[in-house]
Amino acid sequence: MKHAYVFPGQGAQFVGMGKELYESSAHAREMFEKANEILGFRITDLMFAGTDEDLRQTRVTQPAIFLHSVILAATLGENFKPDMVAGHSLGEFSALVANKALSFEDGLRLVSKRATAMQKACESEPSTMAAILGLEDAKVEEICRSIEEVVVPANYNSPGQLVISGSMKGIEIACEKLKAAGARRALPLKVGGAFHSPLMEPARIELAEAIHSTVFNTPVCPVYQNATAQRVTEPEKIKENLVAQLTAPVLWTQLIQNMIADGATLFTEVGPGSVLQGLIAKIGQNVTVEGA
Repeated sequence: MKHAYVFPGQGAQFVGMGKELYESSAHAREMFEKANEILGFRITDLMFAGTDEDLRQTRVTQPAIFLHSVILAATLGENFKPDMVAGHSLGEFSALVANKALSFEDGLRLVSKRATAMQKACESEPSTMAAILGLEDAKVEEICRSIEEVVVPANYNSPGQLVISGSMKGIEIACEKLKAAGARRALPLKVGGAFHSPLMEPARIELAEAIHSTVFNTPVCPVYQNATAQRVTEPEKIKENLVAQLTAPVLWTQLIQNMIADGATLFTEVGPGSVLQGLIAKIGQNVTVEGA
């Protein structure tokens, strides 16, 4: 039996996140204060008592979710013994700090850089995402390819749930076509822009520079990465996949299937929310899912 730890991405945030951790653990408090220092603003104020609007800004959302996940993992102490880790989109950075491929400080700096670069890319070209439910992946891929606007599969979340990403026009056309093709729902998402699509190329270039100048260590256990769905332990390969992740789709379904094939029977979600537990339960039969 192998124990996999998974870390959520953007969308899991909520007002008050991390407050209980801050108040109940001196170690957590120290890490949160260190984060305020590194970021140059009191993100804890926004996490604990900000508005939904504050938390929806990409430059705040991403570091907030990262901090909640990584600090929660740190407070598990001796109980945190991963055989393998993975993170959904942004959560990949949390996973890499948790398995010691990255230091907490460097992880936070990269997440902050990623968030700022992505926000900039979103502002320069209005774009969005939509969740497509109840259609085969191959059908969604085929319809996306048939549209001349930018629109691509972005998150393979679970069988029958694929998120697409692209220009406003592209997503609008795709949603109509996908519904006509039999999708149960085509839901536009409240996101800042077209994550995991070619429209994130300027952010990818900016982040690549920061990632390549950061020291990555050999992790204590394999990470299964979004861009390839494969297990990786080699620092240079981890960096390469992390850079590719910004414009490549998140292969979550495939990645979880690979973890299960490699012996994972227990999945613990570390961070705000329980979205990943729901997705994993749909992907794998006979696995146990839980929150940290």
